[in-house]
Amino acid sequence: MNHSYTAIAKLFHWGMAIVFAGLIVLGFVMTDMPLSPEKLQYYAWHKWAGVSVFMLVWLRLVWRVLNPPPAYPSTMSPRIKGMAHLGHAALYGLMIVIPVSGWLLSSAKGVPTVWFGVLPLPDLLEKDKELGHLLHEVHEALNFVLLFLLAGHVVAALKHHWIDQDDILKRMLLNRSAPKDHA
Repeated sequence: MNHSYTAIAKLFHWGMAIVFAGLIVLGFVMTDMPLSPEKLQYYAWHKWAGVSVFMLVWLRLVWRVLNPPPAYPSTMSPRIKGMAHLGHAALYGLMIVIPVSGWLLSSAKGVPTVWFGVLPLPDLLEKDKELGHLLHEVHEALNFVLLFLLAGHVVAALKHHWIDQDDILKRMLLNRSAPKDHA
């Protein structure tokens, strides 16, 4: 039985964690900046990364379906397993909804989204200043929900590692290989 995630799953997990951290930091930095060419460049980078995350999450989901994650430890209660499933579903949902909310926001504000400055994406909405303001609030609120869930995800992993002393955290570490079954 495999007790570790696949190398590709680990790459998706940690790679997207790094990208999300960068997106969140960049989001906080750029919104507080005065209008300037630098601010506009930060917004472009933020949108490029957001579109990339949106595409990567679909690849990640396909990988997860084709390569199911290892089972939770038998020591976990059904309630905790249910909470873990719900938390993971919420994280995946936000990885889809947040980039879409950003794309909708950009469309409503009349600012085109051009992926890596090369591929223009279609506007999803007509320009509408009031709707753009509302979508900005939605995008921001969704990101705070994401931060809350990510904090819970990290706390749960550390609890499993230090308190429960199971392999939940270890099996997602990059240098961890699956233990060999002993007959």
